[in-house]
Amino acid sequence: MTKQQSNKKPAKKSDDLDREYSFDYSQAKPNRFARQTRVHPVVVALAPDVAKVFKDAKSVNAVLRSIVRALRKP
Repeated sequence: MTKQQSNKKPAKKSDDLDREYSFDYSQAKPNRFARQTRVHPVVVALAPDVAKVFKDAKSVNAVLRSIVRALRKP
């Protein structure tokens, strides 16, 4: 065989799927990143004038929680 020839099978097209796949889960390992995805923080950019008033996330959350409590009351 020459360098250009090989004895490999031609690759499947990416859109060709088998009817069924058999997976061996006995070799599976726990997801080491699963713990990181439990908390879903939301990042919000504050306008510069608002950011001057609120120096950290704790103060922003405190004000927002008080607004949420006020909105819930009839």
